[in-house]
Amino acid sequence: MNDILIQDTIAFFKKSYGTEPQKIVLSPGRINIIGEHIDYNDGYVLPAAIDKIICFAFEKSNANTSKIIAIDLDEEFEIDLNDPIELSEQVWTNYIRGVIRQLQIKGFQFEGFNCVFSSSIPVGSGLSSSAALECGFLFGVKELYNLDIKPVDIALMGQSAEHWVGINCGIMDQFSSVMGLENKVIKIDCRTLEYEYHDANFIDYSLILFDSNVKHALMTSAYNQRREQCEEGIAILKINFPEVKSFRDCTEEQVHSVKDKMSGDVFKRSLFVVKELKRVIQACEALDNGDIPTLGKLMFETHQGLSQDYEVSCPELDMIVDTLKTEEAVVGSRLMGGGFGGCTINLIKKGHEERIKAKISALYFDKFGIKLKIYDVKISNGTSLYKNS
Repeated sequence: MNDILIQDTIAFFKKSYGTEPQKIVLSPGRINIIGEHIDYNDGYVLPAAIDKIICFAFEKSNANTSKIIAIDLDEEFEIDLNDPIELSEQVWTNYIRGVIRQLQIKGFQFEGFNCVFSSSIPVGSGLSSSAALECGFLFGVKELYNLDIKPVDIALMGQSAEHWVGINCGIMDQFSSVMGLENKVIKIDCRTLEYEYHDANFIDYSLILFDSNVKHALMTSAYNQRREQCEEGIAILKINFPEVKSFRDCTEEQVHSVKDKMSGDVFKRSLFVVKELKRVIQACEALDNGDIPTLGKLMFETHQGLSQDYEVSCPELDMIVDTLKTEEAVVGSRLMGGGFGGCTINLIKKGHEERIKAKISALYFDKFGIKLKIYDVKISNGTSLYKNS
C-alpha cells in the first residue's frame, strides 16, 4: 500500500516540477495503546507509530519562495520566506506555515523548496495526521538543508506549530510520530519527556481500528471542561495531602477520602485519572511479559472508565466495545483519543478478523445506519528518509 503511495508521490513531483526529488520523507500516524486523557495531567502515555503515513517529496527551489502541493486535496500554495507568516483560511496550510515559523523563530537558516505530499492516514479518524504533517515537513526541511535539529526537538516544534494553529494538544502525537520504532510502544512521561520502549509482541494478534464514522460536537467544549475539572480535583487533593504534587502521587484511597469535598463530576474525573495512570504501568509490565490477554483486560477497563467516570464516550463507541466484549477472540477494546466519536482500538486473535469485522459492521449499520470504517494497522518506525532517497 505504502509502496504505491511513495511511487505515486514521486511521479507527481516529477510531473509538477520536471525534476527528481532530492529527499523523500515518510511520516507516520499514531495509535495510543493505553493512557487516555492523562497527558495533560502529568501522566504517562503508551503510543506507537503505525504503517499509515504521509509521504513527502522535496527539492531546493533555489529561491526564497516555496511551493507546496497537497496531492490528495488537489490544492497548493506558495509562500515567500521573507514575508511575515500569518494564519490562512486555507486550513491545512497553517500547519506548514506554523512549522516554517518555528524554524525561523529558532534561528535556523534555510532557503526555499518545492514539496508535494500525499497520505494514507485517514483524516479525522484520530490517528494524528496533523502531527505527521508537521513532523514530516519539518524533518524534510531539516534533511534538505542539513539543519542540526534533534528528533525530540522536531516533536516539540511540531507541537508548538499546532498550538499556533489553535489546537492546544499535548506532546504525545508528535513524539510518537517522530520517535516510533517497529514493534515497540513508547512509554512517555508527559511531565519530563523521559521515554522508554517496550516490546509490542502482537504476533498472535491483529491490531484493528473500528472507525465509528461519527464526531459529536461536544468534543472541544467537553475536553476543556475535563481539563478544568481535573485541575479542580488535583487542587483539592494538594490542600488535603501536601506531599501530592500531581495525580501520579495519589492513591485511589486518597481520592475517596476527599470525595465529600469534590463535586460528583470532579470526583469521577480524578478517580479515572489515578486509575488510568496505574493501568499504564500495568500495561508495560504485561507487554514486557508478553501477556497480551492482561493488556487487553486493561484496555476494556480503560473504556469502562472513559465511558462511566470520564464520560467522553458515546452510544456508537459503547456499542462497538460492548459487542466486542462478548467475543472470545477479542482480548481488548476501547475508545482511542478524545472521545465522542472516532475509533476504537481492538486486539483480535489472528484467524478471527474477517468474521468479527463482518459481524460488527452489520450490527453497527443495523443500529445506527452508519457504515463502519475499518483500518488494519501495524506498529512501525517513526519519521524517516525513504531508503531510496
